[in-house]
Amino acid sequence: MKSAPSMKFDPNAAAAPESGLFGLPDDQQSARVHVLGVPFDATTSFRKGTARGPEAIRAASRQVDLYDPLNGRPYEAGIWMAPLDAKVVAWNDEASRAAEPVIAAGGVEGDAKLRKAAERVDTIQVELNRWVEERTNESLDQGKLCGLVGGDHSTPFGAIQAHATRYPELGILHIDAHADLRPAYEGFTWSHASILRNVAERIGGVARIVQVGVRDFSEEERDFIVASRGRIQTLFDLDWADARHSGHNLKALVRRTLVPLPETVYVTFDVDGLEPALCPNTGTPVPGGLGWNEAMLLLDELVRSGRRVVGFDLNEVAPAPGSTDGAGWDENVGARLLYRLIGFGLRSQA
Repeated sequence: MKSAPSMKFDPNAAAAPESGLFGLPDDQQSARVHVLGVPFDATTSFRKGTARGPEAIRAASRQVDLYDPLNGRPYEAGIWMAPLDAKVVAWNDEASRAAEPVIAAGGVEGDAKLRKAAERVDTIQVELNRWVEERTNESLDQGKLCGLVGGDHSTPFGAIQAHATRYPELGILHIDAHADLRPAYEGFTWSHASILRNVAERIGGVARIVQVGVRDFSEEERDFIVASRGRIQTLFDLDWADARHSGHNLKALVRRTLVPLPETVYVTFDVDGLEPALCPNTGTPVPGGLGWNEAMLLLDELVRSGRRVVGFDLNEVAPAPGSTDGAGWDENVGARLLYRLIGFGLRSQA
């Protein structure tokens, strides 16, 4: 059921400085969409800063025009973003301190002290996973469409777990520059580089994973994809680029790529799946990737196929150092991508 914002709200006016996400006045109860910010990036292996992403996106979202030519008026459903929890900030601070020497050493390397530090990081992330799952379930219990904004890409495990429990045989559409299928990375079981491996091995309710944009992966990850016997299907960026350069129909390629997904789908979107010009300060940028309109084609065709988007996350948006008040490019793109993810999710459930 949709719940409209207050009659005094003008979607064509400038957003008030202290207004909510996208300048909306919606509160937790009336909003159809709940967004959970998770400012955590302890295992980021190249460049930190994604923990600042949720608040930067919130600030930048007030500059987004609310009429969407693809999805109409998502704001009419009501969109609410939970205040950032001080507990998560404290977890990130502690885990980041513990992770720093491990990352600097490139792993635990048989060092007992480093191994203990890595174990502490994993322990904190287990607590984070549980917290995210609980918060997600609270919103799902209220019939909300749930989105998550990280932080690094380790953050949505609990959200995916919550959705997979409610929607058996769930499909995952994964947009990313990386396969994220490492069994562990730099000594961390819950690394941002392991999120899809953890999903594949620890969440039985996930029936199929379709990956798009992948262009940076290990041989071990490639072998894991092959060994999955079709449970994980990857459209590598080289194949996407070859189709584009050969003048093939990208829409037809997208439609073929989406065929393995079941009726209910969760979208996990790492912003580095886009070309780096759209996310220059993300934690691990990689040349290549999807252009903005190509990413929109993918999401639009997902909805046009009749599949239902039951949840989503957006991760690895990092504002430029020194960027404040949501005025940077990365959070500007991130806010618009978040609004589109919300819009596609709502449209798929209409």
